[in-house]
Amino acid sequence: MAVPKRKTTKSRAGMRRSHIQSKVKNVIEDKKSGEYRLSHHMDLKTGFYKGRQVLDPKE
Repeated sequence: MAVPKRKTTKSRAGMRRSHIQSKVKNVIEDKKSGEYRLSHHMDLKTGFYKGRQVLDPKE
C-alpha cells in the first residue's frame, strides 16, 4: 500500500483544492414583475415563463 513519505503542506493542499469552490448562481431581475429569479426558470410569483402564463400564480 502506498504511503506518503512527507506531510502534505497547507499550501499544497490549498493548491489542490483551488478549483473546489461554490459557483455563483445566475440571478436576474424579471422584466415584468421586477422580482429576482434564476435565468431559464419560471417566475413563481406570477407563473410566467418566456412571456407565457405557464402556471397559476402562488397566493
